[in-house]
Amino acid sequence: MKTVFTALAGLALLLGISMAVAGPEQDRVKLIEQFKAAFPDLATEDFVHGALAFDPDSMAQYDSIMQFPPFAGELEMAEGLWLTPFANGKTYADCLPDGGRMIAGNYPLFDPLKSRVVTLESLLNDCRVANGEAPYEYGDPATMGRLTAHVRGLSNGMRMNIKVDSEAALRAYEDGKNTFFRRAGQLNFSCANCHIDHVGNRLRSEILSPVIGQATHWPVFIGGDRLVTLQKRFERCHRDVRHVPDQAGGTRYDNLEYFLSYLSNGLPLRAAVFRK
Repeated sequence: MKTVFTALAGLALLLGISMAVAGPEQDRVKLIEQFKAAFPDLATEDFVHGALAFDPDSMAQYDSIMQFPPFAGELEMAEGLWLTPFANGKTYADCLPDGGRMIAGNYPLFDPLKSRVVTLESLLNDCRVANGEAPYEYGDPATMGRLTAHVRGLSNGMRMNIKVDSEAALRAYEDGKNTFFRRAGQLNFSCANCHIDHVGNRLRSEILSPVIGQATHWPVFIGGDRLVTLQKRFERCHRDVRHVPDQAGGTRYDNLEYFLSYLSNGLPLRAAVFRK
């Protein structure tokens, strides 16, 4: 493993330089090639399991837990939110594309009419507002978190299919990439330092996961039934490096999610899973 760490050391810096002049697809392919070279025994699709892919014992524990997940009650409440009609009698299925099924892999997307990235969460809130309901708080695990877990579950198995197909979309993608590679906080760390440079290494007691595949499995249930969304995880990571985080649902984190999601293109979604 030491050889792997040596090979990956400084990779984020090199990629940050080379990716500055590359397009999104070149970014994605370059990272996949780097990880294949560093971890030849792992298939690219293994990265959807995050850090579990590097620890067979943890993977076996995950498989066992997912047979009888301790968060089954949370998922039942999530389904209840999805099925409860609005005051006007309509439901989420009435205003989401394809009734909300097999759509999550298309989000986030860049909406040229709104001139911004639209996440699945903001799509759900748009649906609520259009039907006369108040929007949910973006990172609230009891409302938006549960609802997102159910809706993403309706797309399990769908391949990530994020588009960057305009100059404005590319600017949003590049902004997200800049956030990923930019050092921040008192510890002067970037996202790339952990999730490119030291993939497979241990930080305290946890193995660091690869950036490829990271966007495929949220929300997750940590250690039991504590639901955590992707952008709330962004907040936690920034706090861990002693950096003042943005608020979930803001432009910076939406663009970061857009960038990360594109890098997972082609990988299957598996929402609402167990993580340590």
